[in-house]
Amino acid sequence: MLVGVPKEIKNHEYRVGLTPASVHELVARGHHVIVQHNAGAEIGLDDSQYTTAGASIADSAQEVFARADMIVKVKEPQAAECAMLRPGQILYTYLHLAPDPEQTAALVASGAVCIAYETITGPGGGLPLLAPMSEVAGRMSIQAGASHLEKSKGGMGLLLGGVPGVAAGHVVIIGAGVVGTNALQMAVGSGARVTVLDKNVDRLRQLDLVYGNRIATLYSNAHALEEAVLSADLVVGGVLVPGAAAPKLVTHAMVGRMKKGSVVVDVAIDQGGCFETSHPTTHADPTFVVDGVIHYCVANMPGAVARTSTFALNNATIGHAVTLANKGWRRALADDLHLRHGLNVCEGKVTFEAVAQALGYDYVSADSVLG
Repeated sequence: MLVGVPKEIKNHEYRVGLTPASVHELVARGHHVIVQHNAGAEIGLDDSQYTTAGASIADSAQEVFARADMIVKVKEPQAAECAMLRPGQILYTYLHLAPDPEQTAALVASGAVCIAYETITGPGGGLPLLAPMSEVAGRMSIQAGASHLEKSKGGMGLLLGGVPGVAAGHVVIIGAGVVGTNALQMAVGSGARVTVLDKNVDRLRQLDLVYGNRIATLYSNAHALEEAVLSADLVVGGVLVPGAAAPKLVTHAMVGRMKKGSVVVDVAIDQGGCFETSHPTTHADPTFVVDGVIHYCVANMPGAVARTSTFALNNATIGHAVTLANKGWRRALADDLHLRHGLNVCEGKVTFEAVAQALGYDYVSADSVLG
């Protein structure tokens, strides 16, 4: 199979779909890889490293899309990239379709076979291809929030960890999944006062066993959530319904009653965000203010630490990339239920139920497409 790696074109996105080591894994199995010129140059992966690994270099994205049987990316294809997809071509990348009707329509029209990292499941449960970027984003959320609490960034002028004689800031984390757990780790390390909310009491119990009285755990209901948010200096939203739009847990009215100069970091923004006041931002212009509250809603947070993120992502994605190249998409999906869960759009049909429900498409199961 000929596998293509275009350069990412989303705002301030420097990650790359395959590292030279991943290219080597494919080439060693008899596949061919074509990488767009300078696709990884911004993170120290130059063309010579790719050619040494066995790839050939293409001058343009148009050449990559025109030649490749499978496109491996990081972020969802932009409009210009969707237009270059062709029927039957495999697209293997993050998609986040539920809050994005324009991209979904473009992928349906393309006829491509679109496999989303974020809905591929794992034998032990969870979402193993989403997890590494959730780990990065969770850790970054505290870093970004602490920075924007500084007065020069528009915040209230608060040091999260405080100093002797001055109270630490209060961090509230909504959701105790991968994002929330990694945010919690960083927030505790900073010396902040931390509250984490989740509906899974067993998960809260696990965190309590690890962190003890260094954190407060709350069962997430409307009353507890509102009380926590209104007392917070920094709120991190890390809720996830796999493949579906994120629930709007924090209302505009609640934001209006928060402390002026406080910060919200909506890590769920890829799936539409869990704050009613959120909308996607970029690394070039990461924040906006609603009712005196700073909103950080960058939709590709891990892109800011693109080298770390690229290697972490490739660790998780290369196995399925090799399988798709070895077997072709039909056999690969037929043989692996977990990979089959990643099929979101296939040859003009929406094959992930939560996306179909969110956007009003007829749902066609992956099984029926394969069958």
